[in-house]
Amino acid sequence: MLKKIRIVLAAVMMTLITLLLLDISGVLHHWLGWVAKIQFLPALFANLVIALVIMCLTFVFGRIYCSVICPLGIMQDIIAYRPRKKHRYSYSPAKNWLRYVVLSLFVVAFFVGVNSFVALLAPYSSYGRIVQNLFQPFVIWGNNLLSAIAEHYGRYAFYPREVWIRSIPTFVIAAVTFVAIVVLAWRNGRTYCNTICPVGAYLSLISRFSVLRIQFDPDKCKQCGKCEHSCKASAIDFKNMKVDLSRCVVCGNCLEECEFDALHYKAVKFAKSIAVKEMSKAVEDAPVDVSRRSFLVGAALATASVALAQDKKKVDGGLAEIEDKIAPERHTPITPPGSISAANMHRLCTGCQLCVSKCPNNVLRPSTGLMNLMQPTMSYERGYCRPECHTCSEVCPTDAIRLIDLAEKSSIQIGHAVWVAKNCIAVANRVPCGNCAKHCPVGAITMVKLTDGDNMAPMVPAVNEARCIGCGACENLCPARPFSAIYVEGHEVHKEI
Repeated sequence: MLKKIRIVLAAVMMTLITLLLLDISGVLHHWLGWVAKIQFLPALFANLVIALVIMCLTFVFGRIYCSVICPLGIMQDIIAYRPRKKHRYSYSPAKNWLRYVVLSLFVVAFFVGVNSFVALLAPYSSYGRIVQNLFQPFVIWGNNLLSAIAEHYGRYAFYPREVWIRSIPTFVIAAVTFVAIVVLAWRNGRTYCNTICPVGAYLSLISRFSVLRIQFDPDKCKQCGKCEHSCKASAIDFKNMKVDLSRCVVCGNCLEECEFDALHYKAVKFAKSIAVKEMSKAVEDAPVDVSRRSFLVGAALATASVALAQDKKKVDGGLAEIEDKIAPERHTPITPPGSISAANMHRLCTGCQLCVSKCPNNVLRPSTGLMNLMQPTMSYERGYCRPECHTCSEVCPTDAIRLIDLAEKSSIQIGHAVWVAKNCIAVANRVPCGNCAKHCPVGAITMVKLTDGDNMAPMVPAVNEARCIGCGACENLCPARPFSAIYVEGHEVHKEI
């Protein structure tokens, strides 16, 4: 019964969080956003109560978080499932030195500012990158096929979406992570969970003392070994009738396999001598201060934006080609409205790609900077940050982008526009334009004579930096190619105007 309950709950959670990450309609996050917020590391940033609940659940039930809530853990179970090849696992001693070294490096990386390493190891973020980079394109292609079929019959229930790689480095990282997890899970089950994952390493410190645990009944055990060979965490040593509670994820496989009712999931009898013995062993295995680690790992969580050029679009009967825009070199990256500052984004973002995948205007993409690799930055080659949209702030599970309303967004200055005379077609080609001024939603751009007193001088944009909010409408809609004649320079700290 335990295994069946676990499978049902895991299937529901996996379905919901995958739908949230794959959603291209832009509406599911209103109902499913909570599944991202109950992930352990995001909860430590945004809602400490949820994190404490997860810790309490681990203390009572063991590492059920890893087998029921964590999508990367559930994905490993799916990959490892081989019904025709049972009893393929065996007990192996825990590699405590490896997982606690990784956990320590994870904590150190946060404090020295290497958030790319932090984002790389976060399990929920890893799953988000895999879904957004590897699986979502197939959903979009399916949507585009339905759109073409519906359009053929005069129906417009679907609209086509563009498939493009927002960041080559992030795509490569997602692909390598996916391949590594597939290989490890296919061969040895929960290897990643119990050797690399920092969340698993932290929860293992609590699960050692769980109230409910898998226990042997020495009088009934026949030493058949089926329990050990069915344990995908390699946590059961049937010869010594021991279960490594730090690795056990309470999947229930061993309970189902035991034919002699020799294994039970029940509350332990906390004899004083047993508690002292287990506490001493925990100190030996994990010399790092547990209370300090729990705080640091909670604080530690924090995709390389090089967009691939899309296929050339044709206009005027296919005679003229529109050259794609190239992103300007910005001295200061632009972070989304609600992120408060680049430092706040750097500190709280886990690089899960949820905001990137949900952005309806193709503005957000993963950063290429080494220290904030895979965290979202804004660029306006394919769209601009529309005043009526605040989706990124709605979906962020860590409050790296805090929730703002539309009225508040219109008063947040994330950057300011800069005019580049040599790129402006009004200067280079002597043709009237004014596109940037026409489309500025806050009226921060006015057209003035290039030279005072010269009636023949072209009209060029003048930017009121105090009014500009950095939305990028001017940059995106500027007809100059490949570089816009006006672009947005980001602000390290956002301002209210």
